[in-house]
Amino acid sequence: MGPTYSTRRQQVEAYFDRTAADAWARLTSDAPVSRIRATVRAGRERMRATLLDWLPADLHGRHILDAGCGTGAFALEAARRGADVLAIDLSPTLVNIARERVSQFSGPGRIEFRSGDMLDPSLGYFDHVVAMDSLIHYRAADAVDALARLAPHCSRSILFTFAPRTLPLALMHRAGTLFPRGDRAPSIEPVSESHLRDLLGSASLAAWRIQRCERIASGFYTSQAMELVWQ
Repeated sequence: MGPTYSTRRQQVEAYFDRTAADAWARLTSDAPVSRIRATVRAGRERMRATLLDWLPADLHGRHILDAGCGTGAFALEAARRGADVLAIDLSPTLVNIARERVSQFSGPGRIEFRSGDMLDPSLGYFDHVVAMDSLIHYRAADAVDALARLAPHCSRSILFTFAPRTLPLALMHRAGTLFPRGDRAPSIEPVSESHLRDLLGSASLAAWRIQRCERIASGFYTSQAMELVWQ
């Protein structure tokens, strides 16, 4: 990957591991939050449910990479369906929170949490790769390159999200730049669906086709899911 990807990855790791770890832990729990963050929480819950709906109801025997697992909510639901999940995130702090939250989980599936790079080829091979809101901070070309690197390690489907280029999202993005730099998350990188489709078509993903695409908008949360399936 290029220097822009590496630089942004360092920014994302620093933000979620230190600056926003407590806020992220609260957002992904059932603790009271502000009205704005409540819309984000609701949007993320809808997105997670959408991605789970795109997977088989019975995941026994399936291996899933949860690429950018955060505090582990998706990994837990997939394991409850019987999947063996490798859940990885750049932030050791969030991974530790995830481990604590699923410490009482006893099957039928299995979860292994790691902190590290989701593109590490030594992670192995999977039936499904899920990257929920973990590529939205990277330039579209870098995100597609990341998908192309994940594809050889996946045999069935890749589910990922991107920030769609919309006027409301652009306005919220602009508003976010008004906060002091130390309080801001690494900016998201909106991309139009048509441009993303063009990039996917020109990348080394010829054996994959786009099957489903769905946008979730909930207050201050807007994200779009896309499913790539092996042809």
